Amino acid sequence: MKFLHTSDWHVGKILKGHSRLAEHAEVLNEIVGIAGREEVDAVLLPGDLYETSAPSAEAQRLVVHALIELRRTGAEVIAMAGNHDHAGTFDAYRPLMAAAGIHLLGHVRPADSGGVVSFDARSTGERVNVAVLPFLTTRYAVRAAELLAGTPDLHAAAYDELVRKMLSHLKTGFTAEAINIIMAHLTITGGTMGGGERAAQTIFDYYVPSSVFGSDPHYVALGHLHRRQSIPAPCPVHYSGSPIAVDFGEQDNTNMVLLVEVSPTTPAKITEVSITAGRRLRTVRGSLHELREGAPEFSNDYLRVYVREPVRAGLRDDVLEALPNALEIRIDPEYVEKAQPTARPDRTDRSPVELFDEFCKERQISDPRIDALFIELLDEVTSADATAT
Repeated sequence: MKFLHTSDWHVGKILKGHSRLAEHAEVLNEIVGIAGREEVDAVLLPGDLYETSAPSAEAQRLVVHALIELRRTGAEVIAMAGNHDHAGTFDAYRPLMAAAGIHLLGHVRPADSGGVVSFDARSTGERVNVAVLPFLTTRYAVRAAELLAGTPDLHAAAYDELVRKMLSHLKTGFTAEAINIIMAHLTITGGTMGGGERAAQTIFDYYVPSSVFGSDPHYVALGHLHRRQSIPAPCPVHYSGSPIAVDFGEQDNTNMVLLVEVSPTTPAKITEVSITAGRRLRTVRGSLHELREGAPEFSNDYLRVYVREPVRAGLRDDVLEALPNALEIRIDPEYVEKAQPTARPDRTDRSPVELFDEFCKERQISDPRIDALFIELLDEVTSADATAT
């Protein structure tokens, strides 16, 4: 059978004040097109469909439409909540999604109550079992583990041990001579960050070793890390990565979805399919003159700009005029560091104007209007002092 693995859509993302819904619509349309063209038996979405736990109506409309369109290709659609999603809302919509033939899980469920989704692949008739483990906070992990395993001593267990025992329970839904898959939203030890993950729910207590999956799954479809990567493990363990660069830290990632072909007796064959929709994110550096000269090269990309010249009033406006797609504008830290003096001289004999002038020079601020305003303010203050005296 063949299935599509995609995750971490982050629909509703606002980047430096700019909505990306139009880009997401293009990206999701491309994913639906791939699923239809490849006639996949299933689409697996291991979490972070949304950017926030309270997505806008437009973001929800876009995701729901994409899930329905994926289902209309004839594929089984299995989606679950990630750490950015609201698990309770997912469970609230679960009956409605089920009516549309879409499997949606918010919280962890027992294997015989929706925690394992089983179906027969339309292309081959092979039995497929997908064990679904949505994202777990450390606080909820204890409660979820007790729900599945029923052992109160789990209160003292570490996060990875809880995950291990929950997966062990879910795998009771696996069957012989079937294709058995795990879908989870987790950070695996040794995994590489994509650049836009929520750090507080990615590090420290949230790491688990790849050994938690065992050797019996035919494939492990992971969400959470935004960079496409495979994880060394006793079975095939893969992150598909995000199909769109979520933030500038991900500008060098290759966005894609994964097509997986597997049978009960043959290893999983993974094909990477690049996603071409969405605007590129780029970081550029240079003086205002250099940025103007390079503007045609940057095309429709969203830009993070590091300017290599002194701060002055109106500089930001000049950069935006040259690069309308600049979402973030800063003075290049390397340029500022080089301009800083190595030692501060004695300034006790300097006048306020001289001190202010040195202050501006140290911070690469060069604007006669600011100098004039300071002198005017200084005159007002000193005149008031003289009057009061």
